[in-house]
Amino acid sequence: MSKVKAFLARLFGENPVENGFAVRFSNKALLALLLPLVAEQFLSILMGIMDTVMVSSLGDASVSGVSLVDMIFILFINIFNALATGGAVVASRCVGAKQPEDAKRAARSIVFISLCASLLMLGVVAAADTRLLRLLYGQIEDDVMAAATVYMRTTVISFPFIALYSASAALFRSVGNSKISMTASTVVNLINVAGNAFTIFVLHWGVFGAALSTVVSRFLLMVYFLWKISEPGLAVSVNYKTLFMKKPDVSTVRSILSVGLPGSLESGTFQLGRILVLSIISTFGTAQIAANAVANNIDTFGVMTGFAFNLAIITVAGQCVGAGDWRAVRYYTAKLLRMSYASFALFNAVLFAALPLLLRLYRVSPEAHDLAVILIAIHNGAAILFWTPSFVTPNAMKAAGDARFVMIAAVLSMFLFRVGFSEIIGRRMGMGAIGVWIAMVLDWIFRTVVFAVRWEKILKKKEAGSPEAA
Repeated sequence: MSKVKAFLARLFGENPVENGFAVRFSNKALLALLLPLVAEQFLSILMGIMDTVMVSSLGDASVSGVSLVDMIFILFINIFNALATGGAVVASRCVGAKQPEDAKRAARSIVFISLCASLLMLGVVAAADTRLLRLLYGQIEDDVMAAATVYMRTTVISFPFIALYSASAALFRSVGNSKISMTASTVVNLINVAGNAFTIFVLHWGVFGAALSTVVSRFLLMVYFLWKISEPGLAVSVNYKTLFMKKPDVSTVRSILSVGLPGSLESGTFQLGRILVLSIISTFGTAQIAANAVANNIDTFGVMTGFAFNLAIITVAGQCVGAGDWRAVRYYTAKLLRMSYASFALFNAVLFAALPLLLRLYRVSPEAHDLAVILIAIHNGAAILFWTPSFVTPNAMKAAGDARFVMIAAVLSMFLFRVGFSEIIGRRMGMGAIGVWIAMVLDWIFRTVVFAVRWEKILKKKEAGSPEAA
């Protein structure tokens, strides 16, 4: 037992070497940042499952239509999140460098950029309307298309709500406050679930009711965060009187976009690749679409801690980079990666144990149920080994200023492995959705190798005093 404790202490304990770092994160500080993020992810996923369960009561066509629209909209949401990440990177560097005015300038800039980007995306999707659905999912059945159309037309109005919330939450995380987003998201998600129950089961508004509840909940979340981010005592506070009246600082905007634009292109093309993959799955029939939706819904439990580490490593690495301490960058990113691996092993063990109970919540056909089990096993079994280096490590690279390489490598991997092999294994070899998810694992393996090599190269050059990461 003592040997186990000693081993765990070496992996996750504090080290006296930390006392010499310019920026120090104790285990207490790391957990204070991580635990609210994990809790927020858990509650968000749980609420998402409850949403899907309620929509699934309307039939396979409804749950399939909603899942197809969600897959498209995640593309835009990821773009907003990537822009917010750019703002968080710049703000966290300013905090680490103890430059309060620059931090506030970064906060104001990212709110302005997020608002403009969301309005642009809203206009594009509204103008495209159902043509976007038919372009991507032209072969789906009529009842699935009808549900997708209703859901898309209703929820597209929430783009600015999502973008402004994402920007505000990222700014709070940049100063180490992740608790606020956990608390607010929990309350709003509960409102969303209650709204779904009322509109679907009481008012019988079907897919429209689910969409309306989503829009209202996102609006409430945005209003709350815009109010909190304007508090004068906050290191990254936003003064709305100067948001539009004062000319944005060009150098700050450029710094944010140097991370945010490559991140947006990466996230956007990554999600586009997923949509192309889903368009392949959509040719396999409604049962496979429904199984894919259920599997996507449940398997997120096994990787939810990874999303928390994705966000946390931006704050930690960003502040260390801002302080110019690359020993701290190496030390804390390695520690966070080890913690991420451990969390994946733990949470996936729980997920597999609870899987029979979770699947009982969904009212889908037996064929969709059985296929969902296989897809979840493929996804989460591989995620234990490959998700952390595939997605957490790149966020440390972005904080270090290597966002462009991350974008190029991720896009190439997506289209070469996930899309290309989905076509080969899934469609041409006749393995269906199972082949598509195997292709996804191949994508993860490639990303793991490439990012591990690149990250070590960055650290060695920075520690040697080179001015460039690459």
